[in-house]
Amino acid sequence: MDGKRKQPHDEPETTGEPHEARGSSGAKMQSHEPSDPERRWNELYAEPVDFKELSLRDAAFAAVVKGRDVNFNDPKAVQALTKALLKRDFGLCLETPDDRLCPPVANRHNYILWLKKLLDSTCYEPRSAGVLGLDIGTGASCIYPLLGCTQRPWSFIATDIDPKSLEFAERNVKRNGLEAKIKVVPRQPTDKLIPLDDLGIDAIDFCMTNPPFYTSDEQMRKSAEAKDRPPSTACTGAAVEMVTTGGEVGFVKRIIEESLEMKHRVGWYTSMVGFLASVIAIVEELRTHGIHNYAVTEFVQGNKTRRWAVGWSFRTMRPAQAIARGSASATLRAYLPPVSEADVARLELGGSISKTANGIRDAIGELDLMHWVWDQQKMQGTGRAADNVWNRAWRRKKKKMEMDGETIDVRERQDAAFGFEVWIRVGKHEMVVGCRWLEGHDAKLFESFQGFLTSAAKAQGSLLKVHNNKPKC
Repeated sequence: MDGKRKQPHDEPETTGEPHEARGSSGAKMQSHEPSDPERRWNELYAEPVDFKELSLRDAAFAAVVKGRDVNFNDPKAVQALTKALLKRDFGLCLETPDDRLCPPVANRHNYILWLKKLLDSTCYEPRSAGVLGLDIGTGASCIYPLLGCTQRPWSFIATDIDPKSLEFAERNVKRNGLEAKIKVVPRQPTDKLIPLDDLGIDAIDFCMTNPPFYTSDEQMRKSAEAKDRPPSTACTGAAVEMVTTGGEVGFVKRIIEESLEMKHRVGWYTSMVGFLASVIAIVEELRTHGIHNYAVTEFVQGNKTRRWAVGWSFRTMRPAQAIARGSASATLRAYLPPVSEADVARLELGGSISKTANGIRDAIGELDLMHWVWDQQKMQGTGRAADNVWNRAWRRKKKKMEMDGETIDVRERQDAAFGFEVWIRVGKHEMVVGCRWLEGHDAKLFESFQGFLTSAAKAQGSLLKVHNNKPKC
């Protein structure tokens, strides 16, 4: 694995548009898999696992399952289920000690799915190969790097402070032939959590972690007694995996502190957490430090297990709204990031669709943009702006500079203040005009652009409705 990466300040390519998740995998596929590998991964655990069917495929699992029932309070049954799913669905072989955490596969897979979508929606060009991630506290299973490298041509740094976990993590990497992709790195409790300088690495694409839940053994004991212990299955974890100073919030705050120094060197800083209150505390901490490009999501597996993830970035690319605002919880509503997508107008179908679409396309094309590409067939386009180039203040500024003999060539600019996507969707009775905030840190620019786009749409046809979609937290 090559540790030297591109400089973190390198600008994204400006051709094309953000893509949905794509990728390939060398894992063994089931005979009923969809033709698209990414679709297969996305749908893998959409339905509950059929334990009876799984037992017919795996003798070790068959020995612990009773018909269609699994005793999740039995550590051996939990281990057998994990190993059977990893073998069947990912072609992975796992060895775990009895006194360390045995990861629930579907839950861990959900985190990887979210990470893929987070990365895919924050770039102008799809980029599967060459992605380097960091798994902080990889555990004995080394589960996240194994899952990530199976689904995409990624590479990982996997760290841990526990010698026994490190030993088994190394074994699992070698057992699956991924030594060239995954580097297991021992760390000390007092070391920095993100060891880029120690490893001589310039930048990575993301870091991820599933930190210890509890602040003390006493809190862990009381939580277990109250039947509030995540997960609601047999817990085989050692204290080093379950307890840390400040609990999971304290652990993530350490990452936040390091991120304030490293900033752009890590594309996305992310963490899974086990308590809803932790999400609120982490978001409040991010806002305290002026970090507003962040994402919150919720993982639901079955009727019992619920987890959340928070990610943040100092770079300018913003994730798709479904990825960044991925929780429907009323409790979290005030803690979600700003809205980044909006339908701004609905037009009556009364004339030429292509003429209306071309009018909106040309209105945007007349702006002083750094970049503008329109797909006529899809009726959508992406653009980048150096400033609020659609308002009167910009036009006055440009006119004054021209009178003074100065010129503005925004195409020579590298840093975009605002990147956007515009789309037109045609229904039976109406055309919907909408936009997405792709790039930049200023929510007011997105709000202002919506106003411009509404006016441009209104000039092209009979307006049925104007949407008031002001970005908000």
